Amino acid sequence: MSGEPLLSVRDLSVAFTQGGTTSLAVDRISFDIGKGETVALVGESGSGKSVSALSVLKLLPYPPASHPSGQILFDAEDLLSLGERDLRRVRGNKITMIFQEPMTSLNPLHTIEQQIVEVLRLHQGLGEKQARARVLELLNEVGIREPEKRLGAYPHQLSGGQRQRVMIAMALANEPELLIADEPTTALDVTVQAQILELLARLKRAKGMSVLFITHDLGIVRKIADRVCVMTKGRIVETGPTKQIFDNPQHAYTRHLLAAEPKGRAPKADPQAKPVMTGQDIKVWFPIKQGFFRKVVDHVKAVDGIDVTVRAGQTVGVVGESGSGKTTLGLALSRMISSTGAIRFEGRDINQLSFNDMRPLRSELQIVFQDPYGSLSPRMSVSEIIEEGLKIHEPKLDADERDRRVIDVLEEVGLDPATRVRYPHEFSGGQRQRIAIARAMVLKPRFVMLDEPTSALDMSVQAQVVDLLRDLQAKHELAYLFISHDLKVVRALANDVIVMRGGKVVEAGPCEQIFDNPQTDYTRALISAAFRIETAPAGVVSQ
Repeated sequence: MSGEPLLSVRDLSVAFTQGGTTSLAVDRISFDIGKGETVALVGESGSGKSVSALSVLKLLPYPPASHPSGQILFDAEDLLSLGERDLRRVRGNKITMIFQEPMTSLNPLHTIEQQIVEVLRLHQGLGEKQARARVLELLNEVGIREPEKRLGAYPHQLSGGQRQRVMIAMALANEPELLIADEPTTALDVTVQAQILELLARLKRAKGMSVLFITHDLGIVRKIADRVCVMTKGRIVETGPTKQIFDNPQHAYTRHLLAAEPKGRAPKADPQAKPVMTGQDIKVWFPIKQGFFRKVVDHVKAVDGIDVTVRAGQTVGVVGESGSGKTTLGLALSRMISSTGAIRFEGRDINQLSFNDMRPLRSELQIVFQDPYGSLSPRMSVSEIIEEGLKIHEPKLDADERDRRVIDVLEEVGLDPATRVRYPHEFSGGQRQRIAIARAMVLKPRFVMLDEPTSALDMSVQAQVVDLLRDLQAKHELAYLFISHDLKVVRALANDVIVMRGGKVVEAGPCEQIFDNPQTDYTRALISAAFRIETAPAGVVSQ
């Protein structure tokens, strides 16, 4: 960095007071961002990254938030000392922010045009025609195809990547000097993630912007950041040029983050292992109805003629972009939705069974969902959540026997049984996912559908969960259907891989064959998007 910094954070602390108790979330951190520079703030969940970023624009709830110490100097003006009226000059004008989940950041009741126009009118006072022309220019700039057709669209009518592009267009509307990007790619598929990062890098170069990039994914940092600040427990423990941090990390926590990626490979598959779940010509078609009489005019072919076999002690990974039909396939095999074709569980055809006839088999067919916070009841303790299935499927167990089973399974997934009286909100994301796994494992299943179980987790927690799943599989001879868009995790866990697109199988085979010698352009594009992130030079996503 040369010359005076654009943003200078000095000795910043952030505290939260609740019920008379004050806790320190950020503890006296300092860093600078130069003009035209990208600085990455990295660390695991709870490290203080997002709280630090929100402090720049004073977007935290005051109270309970407060700043016991520090200054945030932007163009030599302390933002923390500004009143609300003066801050409006800066927010959305000189400094803008894009958030992790655009679906919750965009207003579901307003069209895309209305939301971008609001920014332009508030800060630039543009008239209707000028504002519309500028909106079209911005949407073109961020790569929205046929933007005229998108002006009247609502957020739910766009894909995840398109919604994030709209958020970027809003952030760039007033040509800011500093863009804060808070985990902008975490919820996106690998190919869309690569496109968004490439877009940000291109726009930064074209406009000479500075960027504060918040993330827990070091693969992203390597390609987009000029300098890195590593945070843990509210403190910055190491800072320096990106190459230096990756090639010669000095702090133990930085080395821990760099080593946290899921490692190892699945044990060698036994082709003679007993098939646990088999699907033949599985189809899930959703009817499209039109007209007064709701006549079926076509079908959405979410899953269209797929064969799959999952054997005892082995994992089949199902990969593809959002909307490819991965989860629908898993739900069909688990008999959670209707489908056509043959589905055999341990040799028994289960696709013709009624709901009541399926009920005795439910304990042997379990699901672990993507978001444990959404799938665990906030009103039930951990013990109540885990033992709920036992009450239904093993009603002869008394309370002491159920409690013993809960204790055993918590120890098996690496959680302290003494915490079983707590509620889900009292646990971290990784711990909640362990609780979700325990809920499935307590019933001693034979087949487990794992639907993106690591996508919302930090890299180090991902690695821990993959190791846990691998250990449980080896111990109980479990058959896994592992659904994910994270190819690094799939490579570490799966014996066989199915690549899906548009409801069909694009390519299928042993894991090593798919990754080392992909046969289709689509598979090569997925693998390239997943792994080039770690090999591209800083500030460049792809050439």
